[in-house]
Amino acid sequence: MKTRYGVHPEHFKTFTTDQTRTEFLAQNMMEAGKIELVYSHYDRFIFGGVVPTSAAIELPNDDDLRADYFLERRELGVLNLGGAGSVSVDGKTYELDRFDCLYVGRGSKTVSFASNDAGAPAHFYLNSAPAHKEYPTTKATQSDANRVELGDDEHANKRVLFQYIHENGVQSCQLVMGFTELLSGNIWNTFPPHTHERRMEVYLYFDVPQEELVMHFMGQPTETRHIAVRNFEAVISPPWSIHSGAGTSAYRFVWGMAGENQAFTDMDAAPLDNIR
Repeated sequence: MKTRYGVHPEHFKTFTTDQTRTEFLAQNMMEAGKIELVYSHYDRFIFGGVVPTSAAIELPNDDDLRADYFLERRELGVLNLGGAGSVSVDGKTYELDRFDCLYVGRGSKTVSFASNDAGAPAHFYLNSAPAHKEYPTTKATQSDANRVELGDDEHANKRVLFQYIHENGVQSCQLVMGFTELLSGNIWNTFPPHTHERRMEVYLYFDVPQEELVMHFMGQPTETRHIAVRNFEAVISPPWSIHSGAGTSAYRFVWGMAGENQAFTDMDAAPLDNIR
């Protein structure tokens, strides 16, 4: 498990392109037959990818957690972005098709991931946050998710949010998780932008065509930077940063948050007059 530390916004202003990518971009999230995890010191958030092929892969208990098992003091969200697969939690198996989500509550001792077909493996994306209370392990399909339509064609930001783990959906301690898809001909996500000082966020970009990319914008509204992001790459967004992007084609991204509250509307708008 790789570790990423917090960065002060004044320090961020001095970063080169390479420094920005090193601190905030996570690459190679989905490697066949492997599990990749990143531990961010922003709200102690862990994110990563699992691509099981011929054998199941168990969620490891990294020594850095100083826990008897991974979910001893944590909760977990799993979203399948690939072929059909399954997640086993303490011996109970949950089948997950593409865009199915599973919330795994604190205290679950063993979690393992498997694909139904090694030739078309599942791609499980994981988000985990510290938890102070047990909530039941719960599966949600895409049809169960709360659908929110935002934007318009005129501003090239027409998009649909699918909210799975949130205050009015699958219950959790602090984890919030879902994904957004840009409709054909639209490229801007989370625009106009905002910050939320009470929560951090991680974006995993996916379904980005091989020859295309997304320019992810971050930083304080008056001091922004960009990161060129490809398929299955993730960006850590600190509470002080906007988190917006524009792609060279339509794409999707998973958003996961943790922090002081789960309110979708708890955000501080960044007026376009202030963006620099």
